[in-house]
Amino acid sequence: MTAMAKLTFYGHACFSLEQGDTTLLFDPFLTGNPAVERYPAELKPTVVLVTHAHGDHIGDAVRIAKDTGACLVSIPETARYAASQGVANVAAGNMGGSISFDFGFVKFVPAWHSSSLGEEHLSVGNPCGFVVKFFNHVVYHTGDTCVFGDMKIIAELTPIDVALIPIGGYYTMDIPEAVKAVELIQPKIAIPMHYGTWPVIEQDPEKFKAEVEKRTKTRCIILRPGASWDIPSSL
Repeated sequence: MTAMAKLTFYGHACFSLEQGDTTLLFDPFLTGNPAVERYPAELKPTVVLVTHAHGDHIGDAVRIAKDTGACLVSIPETARYAASQGVANVAAGNMGGSISFDFGFVKFVPAWHSSSLGEEHLSVGNPCGFVVKFFNHVVYHTGDTCVFGDMKIIAELTPIDVALIPIGGYYTMDIPEAVKAVELIQPKIAIPMHYGTWPVIEQDPEKFKAEVEKRTKTRCIILRPGASWDIPSSL
């Protein structure tokens, strides 16, 4: 029997995607994340994906990659930073490019945001999103972004099964923009992220779900921090 892919939400924009011996970890903001009661020491990712260098996204990526030997995937400037901090296994790509792995591929797509490191806010390249072919499924982690028209082209080139979409507003798109993003992407499943971590991005995900399912054919799944969802082999 083929193993089922499992998606786990750790709050903010951090997800793991597991199947068999392969685990992908997106934007591992764990230490200091209000949604994470304790650091999940059981996490042993094979690949760590970082959309941009803000502390609430690069988070524990360097530590995890060094401890586990995982391949850290990001845009060149962020990958070079990770290498300078002692990460031995990095893979750098850029917009429109993709990197092949045993599980499929990671494709780099734009995100409209910023990317900087530390209290000095040193600019570190550009932010990105990831379209990931993970065995039998395609998952689009949009990163931190506003809605933009090219989301439609991204999804036309690689039809999306699961879209992970920020709804918090203030730093990213809010619920009305996120619903528009779902209309453009037309994923089979939409999962909200990047909300509720702090008061400034407090949102009601049920409102997002109601609007998505009223205006599109997409099903919305709300994952509370720490919750997992087994992705059906056939969506």
